[in-house]
Order: sequence, then structure tokens, then C-alpha cells
Amino acid sequence: MAGLYLDECRPGLVIKHALTRTVTESDNVMFSLMTMNPQPLHIDFDYAAKSEWGKPLVNSLFTLGLMIGISVHDTTLGTLVGNLGMTETVFPHPLFHGDTVRVETEIKSVRESKSKPDRGIVEMEHRAFNQDGVLVARCLRQTMILKRPA
Repeated sequence: MAGLYLDECRPGLVIKHALTRTVTESDNVMFSLMTMNPQPLHIDFDYAAKSEWGKPLVNSLFTLGLMIGISVHDTTLGTLVGNLGMTETVFPHPLFHGDTVRVETEIKSVRESKSKPDRGIVEMEHRAFNQDGVLVARCLRQTMILKRPA
């Protein structure tokens, strides 16, 4: 698998993910409707046009999911036991239809499990940027990851 084992995670390691994604109107509307989020800033072009943004904002939970999803291949694919939490999640700048997202991940801390010798806890910070290099999302993610099999 492509993901990192606990033994490969080192605080300070920064991964610049090669995968990028342009967000479409369809992505935003479908995600908002599938998650029962009727916020007109996401799905009503007339309403959004009258907002301070002048156009629809991409649903922030889609942005969060996309940011973490882009990171999976390089970080946790096949090595993740489970997500333990996500903290300090912020969206300092909106994402709009047509924006292209790129992501980087920094390993913040690593520790072995106190109760399970085959795994440990890795805290990583994900950062998502638009095509202009503007930070659009950031979160700290706590994960339980397997050690490399003996």
C-alpha cells in the first residue's frame, strides 16, 4: 500500500501531494444536497450574488473532505486503523467553483500506542490552497496508523 506506516512518520515531514482537483458547480451542489445542507450561499446563485462574495461558496465540509481525501494516497492508504479526531479546523478564505485545490500535509507528532503494540497515533496538519496559493482550509487530524508488519 502507498500509505505511511508509523515507523515512516517523522515530526516535521512535509508531503506536497501531487494530486490536485478543480471544484465544479456540480460537486458543490450535489454535496450540499446529499448532506441535506440547504444553505443558499452554496446552492442559490441569485442569493449568493447578493452576498458579499457575489457568487456561491463551496461547502466547507466538501472542502475539508477533499483536502483530506487528496492526502490519503500519500499518508494513510492501507495503513489507517481509524481517524481519532480533527481539531483546529479553519477555512480562512472561501473556495469557489472553478478553483483548483492543492494540498500539503505536515506530520506534527508521532507516538506508539500504549495498549496496542502494532500501531500508534500520528497527528498531521493538512493545508489546502487554491490555484493562487491562498490557504483555503487547514486542520489537525489525529489518526491511528499501523506499524510496518514484522
